[in-house]
Amino acid sequence: MDDIHRLIVDQIPHLRRYARALLRNPDAADDLVQECLTRAMDRLHLWKPGSNMRAWLFSILHNQHVNAARRLNRRPDKADPERDHDALRPAPPEQGSRHEVRDLGRALEQLPEEQRQVVLLVGLEGLSYQETAEVLDVPSGTVMSRLNRGRQLLREIMEQNGTPNLRRVK
Repeated sequence: MDDIHRLIVDQIPHLRRYARALLRNPDAADDLVQECLTRAMDRLHLWKPGSNMRAWLFSILHNQHVNAARRLNRRPDKADPERDHDALRPAPPEQGSRHEVRDLGRALEQLPEEQRQVVLLVGLEGLSYQETAEVLDVPSGTVMSRLNRGRQLLREIMEQNGTPNLRRVK
């Protein structure tokens, strides 16, 4: 396997984890990753050698998700309400105490989509602010602002639900 394909294959677990957290439906998440990888392979000639493969793939995945959500909003009468509704909700993380994870997953569901995406990309996937900005096609200042507001809202939601405070990380 050549180097460029190895770079893509190395990102598949990260893409799957983000898609599952974003969609909350393992089958829909796998479909989204498949679409992302298919698009990446079809457009491999557009990737610039030396640039960040991870950010490029996450951008494709994010854009595929946004496009699917837009299609769903344009044609709600043709949508499968059960599958599509589940596919657009974020998933709770799979580690930690069962109740805390459940509560955090519910709190994440309450975040606005833009804040949830940034929280997942930075917090779950460990992308830098700049990489997240590239993925979402927004300025890095917007990423920092959305992340700050998202974290603050998560803290407020968790406190309202009686969950111990999330600690601040700088």
